Amino acid sequence: MTASRPRIELAVRRMLRRARSGALATAMADGNPDAGGHPYASLVTVAWDVDASPLFLFSKLSDHTKNLERDGRASFLVEEASRRATPQTGPRLTVMGRVAPRGDGADGDRARRRFLARHPTAAMYADFPDFRFFRMAIERVHYVGGFARALWLEAARIAHPADAVAQIAAAETDVLAHMNGDHADALDRCAARLLGRRGRGWRAIGLDPDGLDLGRKTQFARLDFDEPVADSGGVRARLVALADAARNKAQASRGA
Repeated sequence: MTASRPRIELAVRRMLRRARSGALATAMADGNPDAGGHPYASLVTVAWDVDASPLFLFSKLSDHTKNLERDGRASFLVEEASRRATPQTGPRLTVMGRVAPRGDGADGDRARRRFLARHPTAAMYADFPDFRFFRMAIERVHYVGGFARALWLEAARIAHPADAVAQIAAAETDVLAHMNGDHADALDRCAARLLGRRGRGWRAIGLDPDGLDLGRKTQFARLDFDEPVADSGGVRARLVALADAARNKAQASRGA
């Protein structure tokens, strides 16, 4: 591959954070000796933690949940290829790691909030007693960008510095409240002018070092920062730059 590793790693995180669903592969826990341990793939919805770890909401009645209770190892495939005329030319990612339930406390609260922000209809069943939130600890990622464009990346290669993740996580709630309370018009303008999304009422629903998640009813959109940020000052600078870019495009459109 010709792109530099930092660019590839940024592309990997951006692709992960855009995904709302994928195929989860677990080892079948069936007692049948012919089925036990067999790979089992299921379609699941996903959200992403501040550090880009996958977040899930599973019922204990699901086969993949039963499988994970016995063996937490799993692979998760996301792709942007299936709608192409030749799917093999499109990008896809396989994330490998271990999946475990989120407990109580700040980590569990954040997993719940981020998942339900991206999948608001899941609030109808998230509190059922058989449902729990889960997180995958990424170990390796296999990126395929098309024909003859494949690369293995260890988790450390795509991870943000831990202090940057902690600072962004700590600032997230205040940043979202500020953007939604004081800059609603700017969010609508960014959605329309930078992302080509229609409608008003877009809200900031998630923040991470790579960008801002937007939501409108059940719709989702992603505003990527041009470069990752490490603190609230970096977040502010990127958000101002995005708002300025959207305003400039709106003015250029009116003057055309």
